[in-house]
Amino acid sequence: VDLKWRFSLLIFILAYALTWLFFGLIWWVIAYSRGDLEHLGDHTWTPCVNNLNGFVSAFLFSIETETTIGYGHRVITDTCPEGIVLLLLQAILGSMVNAFMVGCMFVKISQPNKRAETLVFSSHAVVSLRDDRLCLMFRVGDLRDSHIVEASIRAKLIQSKQTQEGEFIPLDQTDLSVGFETGDDRLFLVSPLIISHEIDERSPFWDVSRGQLERDDFEIVVILEGMVEATGMTCQARSSHLADEVLWG
Repeated sequence: VDLKWRFSLLIFILAYALTWLFFGLIWWVIAYSRGDLEHLGDHTWTPCVNNLNGFVSAFLFSIETETTIGYGHRVITDTCPEGIVLLLLQAILGSMVNAFMVGCMFVKISQPNKRAETLVFSSHAVVSLRDDRLCLMFRVGDLRDSHIVEASIRAKLIQSKQTQEGEFIPLDQTDLSVGFETGDDRLFLVSPLIISHEIDERSPFWDVSRGQLERDDFEIVVILEGMVEATGMTCQARSSHLADEVLWG
């Protein structure tokens, strides 16, 4: 599903073509081993498949069987038990191939990856005063006219941490509050919005000075989720800010 379209279409074509060729070869082997190809035109001989006179006709019969076209010119007879078993196997496998490939194509067409690419984030975050409170802020916007329904945003601070017991955690994740308590994390993206994290006593940046902020090694991961208005599919856009991408003031 995540492959490029040219590779997805190639796999889609090969899945059917190779299946038809494989079963066409087996139909031809059955006709050859039974001697049907040596009795062409003999009306007293009952072949496994009527009017099968070579590999090309066996390949066409394989296509007709798996796609249930049923032209009626080539048809299996009841004197060939191995052909009946093969017919059942190809019908079952053909249904599985159809379900798998059509399902993959449907999911690939419906996936909202392209929609998530139109959700853009500011290249930098800033620590600045807002309403006389020190806040960490960044901006997010939607480039399309269609809206993202039930959009929500959350932020994670990822940095190394050492516990009081001396355990070292290389990638510790801490939630940054961006309005979960007040509902401000539920966004209506009709225009670019500034997302704010207030640096208070509960914030991991409460004891961080400007100098320490410039020296620290951390990453702020921002995740925006919502449903595509046209399809109802959930999309997710992610961005991050490293320590040197957070500007003071």
